[in-house]
Amino acid sequence: MMNHIRSENQLDRGRPISEGRLMEIRREGESRVQRVPGADSISAGLSARADAESGYYGLPLLKPPRWKWEVPAYLFTGGAAGASAVIAAMARLSGTDPLLARDAQHLATAGALVSPILLSSDLGRPTRFLNMLRVFKPQSPMSVGTWILTGFSASSTAVSVLDLRSNHSRAGDKGLAIVQHATLGFAALMGLGLSTYTGVLIGATAIPVWHENVGMLPYHFGASALGSAVGLLELAGHQASKPLGLLGIGAACAETVAGARIEIKSDRALKPLKSGKSGWLTRLGGLLSGPVPLVLRLLAGRRSSSNNQKLRRIAAASCVAGAVLTRAAWISAGSASTKDAAVSLGLANRSSK
Repeated sequence: MMNHIRSENQLDRGRPISEGRLMEIRREGESRVQRVPGADSISAGLSARADAESGYYGLPLLKPPRWKWEVPAYLFTGGAAGASAVIAAMARLSGTDPLLARDAQHLATAGALVSPILLSSDLGRPTRFLNMLRVFKPQSPMSVGTWILTGFSASSTAVSVLDLRSNHSRAGDKGLAIVQHATLGFAALMGLGLSTYTGVLIGATAIPVWHENVGMLPYHFGASALGSAVGLLELAGHQASKPLGLLGIGAACAETVAGARIEIKSDRALKPLKSGKSGWLTRLGGLLSGPVPLVLRLLAGRRSSSNNQKLRRIAAASCVAGAVLTRAAWISAGSASTKDAAVSLGLANRSSK
């Protein structure tokens, strides 16, 4: 019998085997096993089928992400730092609030130094991060993101170093001013990419809940990054800044729209965002990032009274907490999404068409 199977395998070798041929070989194998003495337990195992609800022999079709706490921490830190670099550039170029520009730049530089450490820690060895810099692949979100992080860390740190240099140099040094503005602009550009690319990164995967939201995630993460940066700066003492308050209102509006979009859609792929532990995290993070700070900021208005500043501080703390929970929620939802084999199969079938 084994010689006969080998001969058939040799005939099939060298030509593609269709799904129908695979099922035919399976049925032949089952019928032959039935004729072998003591094959009851074997045939019981072979009678199992890959099922759309239970997966492949009871196993999920996709592996859940193995990321540790460093990844959601990196998503939050990198996003806040990138948005802070944009705020620093806007404040410095407008010249209306030098203290805000300084503190935003300090926040951006701190995040630029911490983010690579968090990412390298999750990778296990720093050399793995360095190895990703050996080539640049425009078609790979991971490769593009690595270069964005590297460019942001280098340029943001350079801005802070140049600021220290300008404090000790003679006034009117045009060459230094030009270099400062160029570096500041590049850091802001990289910061904008850093605050949004992580949404592209997780969306460009086979995990259904991420893949189904690939168009929304960059904007969602960008708004969350802006809200967290505004919140951190307000908690640092800039709650009276009107431009910062307007940015906070805009970020809260965008987060409210993102949360409503998730609730309105009824796709099965979005179930992890509405049920279980990941669902509670998603809804709590969305509530703290969107409606709560939006209402508090609108109630505070534009007046700088002590009560209004207190409302802004509460809104700022809510934004920061919501941004942290949002990152953790999407990672948790990704793990839960891999357990739904039917959604994974549907995604695979659409991709193959």
